[in-house]
Amino acid sequence: MGNAADIVSVVEQHLNPDRFREQHWEGSFSDYLELVAANPRLARNAFQRIYDMIMHFGCKRYTSMRQELMRYNFFSDPIEHGADAIYGLDRPLMNLVDFFKSASHQYGTERRILLLHGPVGSSKSTIARLLKKGLEYYSKLDEGALYTFAWHIPDETGKTTVHTCPMHEEPLKLIPPEARKAVLAKMNQELDEGSQLRIDGTLDPFCRRMFEDLLVRYDGDWRKVMDHIRVKRLILSEKDRVGIGTFQPKDEKNQDSTELTGDINYRKIAEYGSDSDPRAFNFDGELNIANRGMIEFIEVLKLDVAFLYDLLGASQEHVIKPKKFAQTHIDEVIIGHTNEPEYKKLQSNEMMEAFRDRTIKIDIPYNIRLDDEIAIYHKDFNKERIRGIHIAPHTIEMAAMWAVLTRLEEPKKAGLTLMQKVKLYNGKSIPNFTEDSVRELRDEAPREGMLGISPRYIQDKLSNSLVSDQAIQEKCINPFMVMNELESGMAHHSLITDEELKSRYRELLALVREEYEDILKSEVQRAISADEDAVTRLCSNYIENVRAYTQHERVRNRYTGKDENPDERLMRSIEEKIDIPESRKDDFRQEIMNYIGALSLDGKKFEYGTNARLHKALELKLFEDQRDTIKLKNVVSGVVDDETQAKIDVVKQRLIKYFGYNETSATDVLNYVASIFARGDTKEEKKK
Repeated sequence: MGNAADIVSVVEQHLNPDRFREQHWEGSFSDYLELVAANPRLARNAFQRIYDMIMHFGCKRYTSMRQELMRYNFFSDPIEHGADAIYGLDRPLMNLVDFFKSASHQYGTERRILLLHGPVGSSKSTIARLLKKGLEYYSKLDEGALYTFAWHIPDETGKTTVHTCPMHEEPLKLIPPEARKAVLAKMNQELDEGSQLRIDGTLDPFCRRMFEDLLVRYDGDWRKVMDHIRVKRLILSEKDRVGIGTFQPKDEKNQDSTELTGDINYRKIAEYGSDSDPRAFNFDGELNIANRGMIEFIEVLKLDVAFLYDLLGASQEHVIKPKKFAQTHIDEVIIGHTNEPEYKKLQSNEMMEAFRDRTIKIDIPYNIRLDDEIAIYHKDFNKERIRGIHIAPHTIEMAAMWAVLTRLEEPKKAGLTLMQKVKLYNGKSIPNFTEDSVRELRDEAPREGMLGISPRYIQDKLSNSLVSDQAIQEKCINPFMVMNELESGMAHHSLITDEELKSRYRELLALVREEYEDILKSEVQRAISADEDAVTRLCSNYIENVRAYTQHERVRNRYTGKDENPDERLMRSIEEKIDIPESRKDDFRQEIMNYIGALSLDGKKFEYGTNARLHKALELKLFEDQRDTIKLKNVVSGVVDDETQAKIDVVKQRLIKYFGYNETSATDVLNYVASIFARGDTKEEKKK
């Protein structure tokens, strides 16, 4: 730890006085007009600003299942390096951005409440949090600059009192309504249609009173009134309640509309003589302070009906009604979010038809693509964040796989299992199914992702596994530990009360266990057969025999020196590993030779790794040959000789090196796979 001077120096390195001065710029109204003339985007409305903010971070086009999609970088949270990143919801997020784009062009959606609808834990709050965070960040940049103003009023002694506009209004609103048309015509005459300025609405009651009082004082001289105006840069901040508001409903009996539209300041009534004087009113309701930015309504449909009626005017007419004052113009985006039960209540309530009509609903489902679901958990459970405890390979993958399975509907297509559907959705190829098949599957189940297990439940159970006694003792967690947590937790899950649903989820967990067993067997097989020299020798032997077979020649036996017929048993033992039937063996062998010939013409040398099917067949054959020499089933009994132990140690090191295990998890995997093979051997012996 350094001394105080060193620490102060570090602080100063992260502060930029020039940037601070830029963000606290002040000037006259004329100065501001010069700024707007040079950059009309300074006077954007809230919808335009949010759309520009999203586009500021760029986007990428890509194609999935023959559909062109857009991934907006903003939703990967570049501001905080992915802390609130959203994974796999590109389609809903495209709908969201389209809403802002349409609203920014004044096509009508700017007069709607944006309602994010989806199951619990589906990123609705995260999206709102990202938008608020983005606005704060963007307003500090030159590209996102916006301005407001304050009144500088001298008293009889010459002392100046500063009154900041309580609703952070756009300074151009100070141009009198009767002059706006002519002013805008002059300012817009050289601007293209997309950049033209607009001035919507009138000043808030406080500023209107200040404006009118000064007009009276100066006998209608508007220029002298503007001498009392100081325009300043506006930085949006949720914590400071500047341009960003958040409202969460409380007990229905305690809900008060003044929380949204402000209330009388009773201490100032004596000073100003009336409770209808705007100077005796606090314009600090959430809708007031959110002006120029956005307001988030948490669980919006739990609001009292009177509140929902307030939102009708706020959305459709862009006005609110503070107590004892005329309707007041607002410029802000209204975003609410809700879950399925609350939305169903709204649909069944005929009294709320007007509210539904002013709402644009965007469904925010759970992920149904495995890799996207894995990314959610990997963000919090990775080597950088979880120190001292090893997370065995596939631990997060298996938990995510179960979560995705709970969100999918059983496929109606014959010959397709639910597990295969997960793999298809994840971009894996399955024989007899194409990209068109995937689109058909999604079309027949449009509500997939709107039901199922929440990511929060998975995160909780991963956390439980990490702090369990077993994890602390072994300094390791594995998929079986997590799957046990997932299963036992269902007994106390507050949202799963249906025993039939619990039973189905347990069955899906059994599917995941089977899939995990297959993965483990495959990895152990690959680790056993990962002897490159042995695979190369086997490949060379196979190719030599195939060449002789296709050219009707004999093969020289390297040990006896005699010419012999091609080794049919060897060739078939390899080809059977990848399901090449007897009737297709000639075609397959000819394909291999043609492939080698084509490589030779290009000046390339054939290697087994260049042909995935042959590579797999060679590994499986080598595993079969070496499995008996390693005697995996003896691992279970604990009776292992030194030679076998040495071979097992080699396999274990390969699991660690190539597959990401540590000593503990590699040992567990070998023991478990050995027990599987031992059970298989026992079954075979019983059959005999």
